[in-house]
Parts: sequence; structure tokens; C-alpha cells
Amino acid sequence: MPLEGENWRRFFDAFEREAWRFEAQPTYTMPKEQENVARFLRGEAKPADHNARWHERVRGYVQSGRRIGRVRVVRRPLTDYQRYQFAWGIPGNIAAGEDIRVLDVTRDGHGLPLTGRDWWLFDGLRVAHLNFRPDGTQIDREVYEDDPAPYVQWQRTALEQAVPFEEYVADLSAG
Repeated sequence: MPLEGENWRRFFDAFEREAWRFEAQPTYTMPKEQENVARFLRGEAKPADHNARWHERVRGYVQSGRRIGRVRVVRRPLTDYQRYQFAWGIPGNIAAGEDIRVLDVTRDGHGLPLTGRDWWLFDGLRVAHLNFRPDGTQIDREVYEDDPAPYVQWQRTALEQAVPFEEYVADLSAG
């Protein structure tokens, strides 16, 4: 079942305990972000309200006792988009209350289905696939209607293998 517009927002916001994302694209080509990615690449300052709507949503989830997090898959060297995320996106998301970890698969896939598909897992029960073109443009979102058990296991594996964002960035800077 496709998830677009308000259907996606309702599906997403219905989680009771945890929303968790496996984020695997090397680049996301999101029309709303293109101007900010270009600013970052030109070395300009990050706008004060960067990603403010998402931060507000994350704070609301956290204040209501719900958790939100993700594992960001990367391969070195980082793409321009990943460098943008690391500098402008992820720190603000963490400050808002999101738990973000990094899984570097440069040398090892860690037993995960590295198919290039992103997905959200809600409360360990509901899964939504996010489908992208090779250039990172999102095609659509859809409900995965089979057994969520493999996704629960993949989440567990990803969390075991990933490191907190701050730790990854410190190692990246030192190395």
C-alpha cells in the first residue's frame, strides 16, 4: 500500500514507543534540501532555522515518551551529501532528541541487507519501505505487509555494529 502525503504522516505519527530508520542512500536528492546542500558546498553558514520543522516533531515525540532514532550507513569517502548531513543535519537532529548512529560498511556489510533500500520500523511491528532512484530521488513509500521479524533482527544487528554519531565523527577527524 502506497504511503503519500497525509497518509504517510498518519502512518508515521501512529507509533507508540519507537520509530527507527535504516538510512542507506549515499545521497538524497530532496528538492527542499537542494538550496541548503549548495550553500553548504559553497562554505556558507547554516541557516538558523535549518530543519526546524523536523526538530519540532522530534522534540514532540520525545516529550511524549517516544523514542526516535536511525542508523546512517556510510562508505568512505563520504559523499558531499553525507558531509552536508554530518555538518548541518545530524547534530541538530541529535540536539532535538534523535538517537543517530553511524554504520561504516567500507570494509564489511555486517550481515545486513545492504540493498540500498531505506526503511522505517515502528514499534517493532510495522515497516515502511522508502524507495529511491539511483540518484537519491525518492520514488515512493509503501507499507511492507509481511513478517517484520527480519527487520527487527536487522535493526538489532545495525545497532550492535554502529557507533554513536559523535564517536564516529571524532574517529573520522582523528584518522
